[in-house]
Amino acid sequence: MIHGFLFKLSLALFLGLLIGIDRQLRNKPLGVKTSMIISVASCLITIVSIEAVNRYSAPGHTNMDPMRLAAQIVSGVGFLGAGVILRRGDDVISGLTTASMVWAASGLGIAVGAGFYWESLTAMLMIILAINVFPFLVKRLGPSSLRDRDMAIRVIVDQDQDLNHIFKQIKGQDLQVRRVKIKDTPDGHQQLEMIVVSADERYTTDVYMALKSIPHILSAEVQSR
Repeated sequence: MIHGFLFKLSLALFLGLLIGIDRQLRNKPLGVKTSMIISVASCLITIVSIEAVNRYSAPGHTNMDPMRLAAQIVSGVGFLGAGVILRRGDDVISGLTTASMVWAASGLGIAVGAGFYWESLTAMLMIILAINVFPFLVKRLGPSSLRDRDMAIRVIVDQDQDLNHIFKQIKGQDLQVRRVKIKDTPDGHQQLEMIVVSADERYTTDVYMALKSIPHILSAEVQSR
């Protein structure tokens, strides 16, 4: 009994550790400590939920659900996942993968607590492959459009300049424009905010220097996604 309890918690701790290491190597909000706590706590609640039926139900007739507590973990962990989803100033949503990893750490803990050891180990391997290996293969072997990346650029244009001409020059820098926002600045200049698509191998600094070389652009800001 004690050995099985320790084994389950230790395995859940190890799987949570792997998820945490992956996120921390990528400088994501979910770290090693958080993922281990989620996984171990989920495993513990699952063990308690299952063992409570054996301990407190009457022999031969029980209406207790052995997974009742475990079912509440999924909804409870949703609050943690929502906390790592961020909305940046350029309307980009980030943190969805990390939020799914929070949910995955909980799921692995539940699986281990319920005694599905090989299933949880297999799922852990597939999660690691899905995060680190498959995206690389898809980008390398898939269509060339998958190797492009989005950039958010913001340029300040000198006042009374032809924006259509500036816009055409920006597109002439091998940049595909997806979205454009134009507004006036308080000092009388014009500001262009764009989401552009660039080749993945092109450096952000190259795009910045290309924008700065366009006449009548006073300042430029480039942010990779």
